[in-house]
Amino acid sequence: MTTAPLPPSEGKLSRRAAILHFLFRYRKSGVFHGLTLEPAMLEADAVEEGSPERFADELEALGPTFVKLGQMLSTRPDLVPPAYASALERMQEKVSPVPFEVIREQVEESLGVRISKAYASFDETPLVCASLAQVHRATLRDGREVAVKVQRPGVAQQLMSDLELLRGITDTADRFTSVGRNVRFSEWLGEFSRSLTAELDYVAEAENLDRFRLHLAPFRQLWVPAPIWDYTGKRVLTMELADGRRVDEISGLRRTEQGMTPLAEDLLRGYLDQIFVHGEIHADPHPGNLRVTEDGRLAIFDLGMVANLPPRQRDRLLKLLFAAVDGRGEQVAEECIALGIRLEDYDEPRFLREVGQLVARYGAHQTSMSEGRVVLELVRIATHCGLRPPPELSLLGKTLLNLDAVCHLLSPELDTQGVVEDQLQHVMRARLRKSLSSPNVASEMMEVQALLRDGPRKLSDILSLVAENRFQLRVTGLEESRLMENLQKIANRIAVGVITASLILASAMMMRVSSTHTLWGYPVVALVLFLLGVALGAGIIVSSLMSDHRARSREERGPR
Repeated sequence: MTTAPLPPSEGKLSRRAAILHFLFRYRKSGVFHGLTLEPAMLEADAVEEGSPERFADELEALGPTFVKLGQMLSTRPDLVPPAYASALERMQEKVSPVPFEVIREQVEESLGVRISKAYASFDETPLVCASLAQVHRATLRDGREVAVKVQRPGVAQQLMSDLELLRGITDTADRFTSVGRNVRFSEWLGEFSRSLTAELDYVAEAENLDRFRLHLAPFRQLWVPAPIWDYTGKRVLTMELADGRRVDEISGLRRTEQGMTPLAEDLLRGYLDQIFVHGEIHADPHPGNLRVTEDGRLAIFDLGMVANLPPRQRDRLLKLLFAAVDGRGEQVAEECIALGIRLEDYDEPRFLREVGQLVARYGAHQTSMSEGRVVLELVRIATHCGLRPPPELSLLGKTLLNLDAVCHLLSPELDTQGVVEDQLQHVMRARLRKSLSSPNVASEMMEVQALLRDGPRKLSDILSLVAENRFQLRVTGLEESRLMENLQKIANRIAVGVITASLILASAMMMRVSSTHTLWGYPVVALVLFLLGVALGAGIIVSSLMSDHRARSREERGPR
């Protein structure tokens, strides 16, 4: 006997209940501190707080959206306590493979041809199974071996549905909890949604492969497989096969036969160049996405999660990291303040003191404290001191931490700090040379020319207006601002208050005047005026209680 599927509305309700059940269980863990849910919606035995390992397991059980959410949370020390972050870092996507017939249908629908026409051979057993996709080995008609990444059917719809449910929860948390007002869960979820949506588009990932392949070409020890565009669509990605051994599975004998230090150096230099020159962060350079090939190069793939850095933010992050490596704690704090948003409870003296101590500790324990750990610790300090750091800072810290772990696996004796410092100096020199290039110099000269041409005339116009007493300064947007709205509200209440007092005073005076028209022994007109005054006064009180609220937390961005 088969059971009929639940209607969509009931499915959403049960899914929402499962998510709320999970949030309520870990409400005291520090991850969702301050988020209050309705106990009536949950079972009585659901209030026990679980362990970090159980937290990761239950997050995993909620499906692919929450696996990705856990991976992203592990990069946020300002949101997740250290024990939970460690558990999330160890999360594995334990999923069963999709039947090959379903994969065949997905490939044929995406490419528009039969799978036997597109590929000379297609291995039915997947190489890798993940929550969003699985990868199969195949051979093209020209004999090239390729890897075919196929999106699991229905996963995009599930992700969009889960994100919609989470959006409602984060909006509520931002509105009604102090931690939500400080962290802004809805903004963080927006970043996560954009990243996850991009990861579902395999055309975008193929473009990332092409771009990283071009940018990392100067680093001879690195290799990025090229996408095969004729066999790639939004849900199917075909690329050169990165056949080799994972970096965490390299044997001691292999290290003896082949020195891995050049690979580790090129990896670190290439990624720093990619971040600070080209403005892109590959958010997931973990050992599973890196292979040492048979010809001795390091293959880099799985570039679905790539974040872009605008030039000004890139400059700030470069200065921050350079100052940290150079031991200048005050400049590290200044750059972090410029990048972040100062909240109402921002404690600048404490922030400056703790950042100075952090950079001093880093200088004293360079062998045991990596650059990524320093950046993530900086994010944690900023949050505790009332400074909201940008998500890109956490992403940079997590990327550097992953790179440090991979470099240690490849070459434990590598001086990563020396490589980082040397490459940052190289980046600074390259940026200086770029700023002095012919196009940039010509652009700056055109700006100077325009200033010299138009400056005297504009100065003359201003002096003429001042001399004729016609100089005006206009503040745009004041009429529509909250200040004007509040001033009008105050004026209206004062006017109503005066009218109310006048009505009550007039009614009191008229009570003494004899009248043929009375009600309960009082003159009707006086009684009506008194009741009208009472009604208006009660309206002012109710309006004050219902609509007045505390001022929103003041947020102040650093200088740009």
